[in-house]
Amino acid sequence: MTAAPRLVVVGDPAGRRVAFFQDALRTAGLPGARVVSWPEVLRGRARFAADETVRLDSPGEDVEADRLLRGIDDPTRVEGTGLWYQRFLAAVSGLARSVTGAGAVLVDDSAELAALFDKRLSHGLLRAAGVPVPESPTSGPSAPALRGWEELRSSTARAGLRRVFVKLAHGSSASGVLALESNGAGRVQATTSVERGPDGRLFNSLRVRRYTSEREVAAIVDTLAPDGLHVERWLPKAVQDGRAADLRVVVIDGRATHAVLRTSRSPMTNLHLGGARGDLEAARAAITAAGGRWTDALEVCERAASAFPGTRCVGVDLLPATGWRRFAVGEVNAFGDLLPGLTGLPGSGAEGLDTYAAQVAAQFPDSRTPGTTTPTAHITRTTPVTRTAHTTGTARTTGTSTT
Repeated sequence: MTAAPRLVVVGDPAGRRVAFFQDALRTAGLPGARVVSWPEVLRGRARFAADETVRLDSPGEDVEADRLLRGIDDPTRVEGTGLWYQRFLAAVSGLARSVTGAGAVLVDDSAELAALFDKRLSHGLLRAAGVPVPESPTSGPSAPALRGWEELRSSTARAGLRRVFVKLAHGSSASGVLALESNGAGRVQATTSVERGPDGRLFNSLRVRRYTSEREVAAIVDTLAPDGLHVERWLPKAVQDGRAADLRVVVIDGRATHAVLRTSRSPMTNLHLGGARGDLEAARAAITAAGGRWTDALEVCERAASAFPGTRCVGVDLLPATGWRRFAVGEVNAFGDLLPGLTGLPGSGAEGLDTYAAQVAAQFPDSRTPGTTTPTAHITRTTPVTRTAHTTGTARTTGTSTT
């Protein structure tokens, strides 16, 4: 008889992600995981034992972890993502050495987090892999860093880009994102959830606002730039019921298993910024009516995931173009699986399973639901002004997922 796995999850002990994962383990008849908090890891206190299997989850819901990573006491502040990135990678590297040294096993390739949490590096890898992505002057490791507003304007002008998204290279949950437009006369406007305080500090807000003064836009960009900027063409999106639409597609072991359509009247579709879940079946019908195939859309996501072969589960942001015929990948998220209540796509091998249960089924295909004799689904790899906290996982004051 095979011994039950000894599981560890590194995450927020009080967070939803850990709770969902523990629920999935119990449902599969597996023992619960030992939980190690990110502050333990960041303070060098985490210890592992031989034969343990260690899963990393997002530190995004942990206020103390955010403070230790960004060095900022106010979690609603936007700044500090550059320091977050440096400290997070250092912590993960040390954790990986500790896990290996103890004779334990880390579920995912920790080295891939360096690219997954840098939009410039991730974009470059996707482009090199032939995945359709928006045009970007900051893509790849050799692209010049943008040090402020003037360099951003010059860079986009040279590329002929008048409508772009400006993103923090290491940001998430739309923190610091600007949908920037300029016209032939040089006028600019930016749509964003960034709130600029009287002292110039930047805060995340639940209200999407528009800045029409170049002086204000420049001030925001200049404040964001030290943390690193990624810029990409603002692609016109498909529309459902008068709202811009995109998709979050979860890919587990190379196979697209879950998808949610996100719609919004603003350029950002995140639920905590007024986005809403759309009608996925209507979107599939629109793709078919346009002469396309739903499987082609999923295949783009699977190709994007294959650029990170050591990461078992990613969330892919898929951008359907106007008319629902073509698709591009906006981002690939290391912790893009927080989709409460969403079950697997028909034919995915994850039917009836949420994203956490599907990951458990993929990792432990011989596990069984208590009281039954039927193994859980086996997913087969098919390809190699209210303010919100800056997080890698959620908008803290709303409790909603990043989608």
